[in-house]
Amino acid sequence: MVMNILTIFFIIIYSVCSLSIFFFSLIQLHLYINYKKSKTRAKNKILMNFKNLPFVTVQLPIYNEQNVIKRLLDAIIKMDYPSDKIEIQVLDDSDDYSTAYVKNLISKLKNKSNFKINHLTRKNRDGFKAGALNYGLKLAKGNYIAIFDADFVPGSDWLKKTICGFKDPKIGVVQTKWNHINKNFSLLTKIQAFALDIHFTLEQVGRNFNNYFLNFNGTAGIWRKEAILKSGNWNSDTLTEDLDLSYRAQLRGWNIEYIESINAPAEIPFLISAVKSQQFRWNKGGAENFKKHFLNILKNNNLKFSTKVHCAFHLFSSSIFLSIFLLSFLSVPLSYISNVTGRFNWFFNFSSLFVISTIIFFYVYWEIFKLVNKKKINSFFEYTKIFISFYSVSGAFAFQNSVAVLQGFIGRKSEFVRTPKFNLNTGKTSLREKKYVNEYRSYYFIIEGFLALYFLVSIITTILFANRNFGFLPFHLFLFFGYAYIFLCSLRKFGSGVK
Repeated sequence: MVMNILTIFFIIIYSVCSLSIFFFSLIQLHLYINYKKSKTRAKNKILMNFKNLPFVTVQLPIYNEQNVIKRLLDAIIKMDYPSDKIEIQVLDDSDDYSTAYVKNLISKLKNKSNFKINHLTRKNRDGFKAGALNYGLKLAKGNYIAIFDADFVPGSDWLKKTICGFKDPKIGVVQTKWNHINKNFSLLTKIQAFALDIHFTLEQVGRNFNNYFLNFNGTAGIWRKEAILKSGNWNSDTLTEDLDLSYRAQLRGWNIEYIESINAPAEIPFLISAVKSQQFRWNKGGAENFKKHFLNILKNNNLKFSTKVHCAFHLFSSSIFLSIFLLSFLSVPLSYISNVTGRFNWFFNFSSLFVISTIIFFYVYWEIFKLVNKKKINSFFEYTKIFISFYSVSGAFAFQNSVAVLQGFIGRKSEFVRTPKFNLNTGKTSLREKKYVNEYRSYYFIIEGFLALYFLVSIITTILFANRNFGFLPFHLFLFFGYAYIFLCSLRKFGSGVK
């Protein structure tokens, strides 16, 4: 009796998780349809031609960035823009020796460039990045605010092209695409590049085409100063201040223009600890923003129903990891139940929803992969490898991202942990020469190691004892690979002795 009640409880939770993932896959499919429509109709971005280019403040928020700040500043001072129409704010919140290095670097660059460069420091990191941007905004002379994180290397024509995106007075921000400097550095960077390309191609274009809410990505974009101020300015009550301000601005009637054709190269994190800290911040911030904005969206009578649906799934996208983790964890006992009794066979037919979701993801991402990489059908094997790697590792990130989401929903506050940057290109570089390697440590890898064993035992017992029911086996193989990969990467980091 107890076993039956527990089984039904597991089935209900599994079914709810399967449905949420299925609906999320349908949203991705709809965004792909929008993306295709945007290409079919050849919707060109009509850019404004300013007779007199406006004054722009370029904000560079940094924190302990000695490895990459010179590369960033070298790119910024090469901007093809009138020197009397631009100022550069280096918003330096560093608490290590790099502040003196940055000060000296700026002093040298002032002799090379006509651009005005201001080195702004604060007594503390109140508000973290949002606080730094607020501090700089009070002193900014420009009516337009361009923002770059420290790992970006924009081209010389980026500013002149992007500023022309403000063709409509209701456009509050213009966002451009991220490219990847070190995409082929490792399997981990390839997986991240794959995921980012999906976001910047499928999701941003798909939402922008149908005037759904989208988000400023925190960097490689330009805000209209008026839009920032009238939308309540930067706020540090969530870990993703960019998503927060994006939604506050759009709820107040401002629009975000995404221009796929303009890009800014950036460095992808290659250390598993750096990826984990970034993922944790993004997903916790996403949950915080869902909690903060969902009811406002629901109550807004000026928004179309379809816009509300897409907003909900956009804000809910980080919470999908909770569904993935619960579904994957419960699949092991449910796999066992399916092999000892036939009473719940109806449920296992229903669970095929997850398979359908996977097929939708596979098809949509394949089409995007071909477009982004300009590949043809002969690259299908290459795509399949990266999709399986992406699917496996994303599934394995579900544990720590679920913790992040839960913390976001219950309101537990945490520090803004920066993502360390190392000035890497595609070639291998010795970590012993790099600073900030051990900046972030997470001991979730111990549980991830346990989960790798958990799915390995399920795989072995299924092969040895399954009663012709192997439905969960491919799923568990993916999860074992993902958790084992993350665990070994984390173990290598912690046991490598890299200082």
